[in-house]
Amino acid sequence: MSLFHFATRHLILQVLRELGLKDPPAHKTLKICVAMSRPTSNMADFRKFFAKAKHIAIITGAGVSAESGVPTFRGPGGFWRKWKAEDLATPEAFMRNPSLVWEFYHYRRELMLKKHPNPAHVAIAECEARLTGQGRRVVVITQNIDELHYRAGTRNLLELHGSLFKTRCLSCGNVAENYKSPICPALDGKGAPEPDVPDAQIPVEKLPRCEEKDCIGPLRPHVVWFGENLDPNILDKVNRELALCDLCLVVSDSLLIQSKYFLKLAIRFSRNPKRKSVLRSSTKKQSRV
Repeated sequence: MSLFHFATRHLILQVLRELGLKDPPAHKTLKICVAMSRPTSNMADFRKFFAKAKHIAIITGAGVSAESGVPTFRGPGGFWRKWKAEDLATPEAFMRNPSLVWEFYHYRRELMLKKHPNPAHVAIAECEARLTGQGRRVVVITQNIDELHYRAGTRNLLELHGSLFKTRCLSCGNVAENYKSPICPALDGKGAPEPDVPDAQIPVEKLPRCEEKDCIGPLRPHVVWFGENLDPNILDKVNRELALCDLCLVVSDSLLIQSKYFLKLAIRFSRNPKRKSVLRSSTKKQSRV
C-alpha cells in the first residue's frame, strides 16, 4: 500500500459518501489519505480497493474532531491562559503544580461534555457497522482523546493517547472511566481559559482521588503526556491490526498522521516486500496532549 491522497474538498466528500455519509461536513481543511497500491486520487481505484478490502484500519487525528469545535491548543493563539499544551501536559508539570494541570484538564473535560460527534465521526461509525454486518473487519485507531468516535457509535476503537474521561491512580495504578461533572467539588467553576484568570491553587488533598477500596491515592488524567511512552498493550494491538489490514485510511487535518510512531511503521512496512504500505508525512509533527 502506498499513499492514496484526497487533497481537494470535492474528493474528500466523495470518500465520506463511500463510507456512508449522506450529509457532507462543513470543515474545509479536513483531508483523507488512503493507503493503497500506488499514489492516486482516482475515485474508481478507491471504490475498487474499498469493495475488495476485508480488513480496514482507519487512523484519525485532530482534524476529524475539528468540525465539532474541539480546540487543539496548538499554533498561533493555541493557549490556555498563558500556557501552551506542552507546558502543562507533562509529568513534570503535574508533579510541580497538580492543581494547575487539573484545572486545564477539567476545562477540557467540561468543554467536551458539550461537544458532539460530527458527520465524519458518524460516517466512520456507520461504515464500521455496515461492513461488520458483511463479515468484514473495521478498526479505528485514533490519536484523539475526546471519545467522539465512541459517542458516534464506533466500537472497535484503539485510543493511542488515552482519554479525557479516564483517570489513573498514582498509588494503586487503577484506570477507571470518569464522567463526573465536575470531577471533584474543588474544581467546580474552575479552569476558565482567559489569560487574566488566577490559578485556583487547590490543595492536593482536594484534587481528584482514587475511589478503589482501601486507596485514596491521587488521580491523574489517563492520557499520554509529552515525554511519556505509548501504552505497550495498545501498541501491540495497533501493530497487529496494521499488519493484517489490506486497506488503511488516514483521516486528519494534515497530509498524513504526524506521530513518530506511524512514521516508524511506515519505514518498516516499506521494507517488507509482501506489503506495499508507505505512510509518509509532509507536515509538522502533531503532539499528544
